[in-house]
Amino acid sequence: MASSALTLDQLRRYAVARSLFAPTTLPKALQRLGFVQADPLRAPARAQDLTLRHRVAGYRVGDLDLRYAQMPVEEDFFVNYGFVRRDVHHLMHPRTPRIVWSASRIQQAQEVLAFVREAGVVRPAQVDAHFDHGRVVNWFGGNSKASTQLLDGMHYRGWLRVARREGGQRLYAVREHEPCGLEPEAIMDQLVDVIVAKYAPLSAASLGQLLSLLAGGVPQWRAQRPDVLARARLRLPSAVVDGTTWFWPAGESPASRRHEVDDQVRLLAPFDPVVWDRRRFEQLWGWAYRFEAYTPAAKRVRGHYAMPLLWHDQVIGWANVSAKSGVLTPDVGFVNAAPKGKAFALALEEELHRMSVFLRL
Repeated sequence: MASSALTLDQLRRYAVARSLFAPTTLPKALQRLGFVQADPLRAPARAQDLTLRHRVAGYRVGDLDLRYAQMPVEEDFFVNYGFVRRDVHHLMHPRTPRIVWSASRIQQAQEVLAFVREAGVVRPAQVDAHFDHGRVVNWFGGNSKASTQLLDGMHYRGWLRVARREGGQRLYAVREHEPCGLEPEAIMDQLVDVIVAKYAPLSAASLGQLLSLLAGGVPQWRAQRPDVLARARLRLPSAVVDGTTWFWPAGESPASRRHEVDDQVRLLAPFDPVVWDRRRFEQLWGWAYRFEAYTPAAKRVRGHYAMPLLWHDQVIGWANVSAKSGVLTPDVGFVNAAPKGKAFALALEEELHRMSVFLRL
């Protein structure tokens, strides 16, 4: 379904305007986003909070944690780890991981499942105290309690769900399976639609990348990726712009004049849907943005947690923000030079004020 006469400027405005919709309630924002990527780093806040603050009216740091138990969302793996709509969560289960558990491991998991079912909600420490599972080598070479790793595996397989968090620690409850009644082909197409609705417009290469990442959410259907991708390319609206094929959700028009951007400055999380796709970032804004939190300090170009700085529909720089003694301390950099005139300076000041309120400073 090809469209014509589309420009990169229109795609850029569309990418910004459709993602940064008018702030709404937390349930409506989560429903619209479908999935919010999570990250534990707080610099100055976690990625999920930084993402939601632009899209939820009056949002404050930690609001998602406080209201999670009442929200129709689940902590789970989708294309990466985060908070996914409950209806999407059920589409991905029962999940069959690539790593097959031994009979003894399954027996351990069943014993833990019975313990959690009786207790209702448990902390990992309660499982450690009740069972003697020992310690294991974790994925980064350190030592972890075997019970913690077992709970992670049970959560991923859909045996358990995260009931809530306390002090950042997951508390688990038994997950009850709710069959969706759909065939795998229909399920995969629905999951693709969630991806496209979250990250559109998507280049053909980025669409393929995200479908590869979706194998983490539905490993049992990873062999279907080529067919799923072929169907997506046929059924999604598309256009070729400057030699790249772009896709977006049915019923939307990137060329529409309704996609107007406002005059706010916004500091975006590194995993915000506007800037998550680094390939698209370079195509739309002409420079390479990299997340450098795990880069050795001496090799960083823009800083530990540089947040892209959006002004109108242009990402013109970045900022590292910290809060010291209750005072917000920004370190702002620009790709070229700071925009001249009072309008930008005032808009940046207003964004930093919004950040301070969001952080409850």
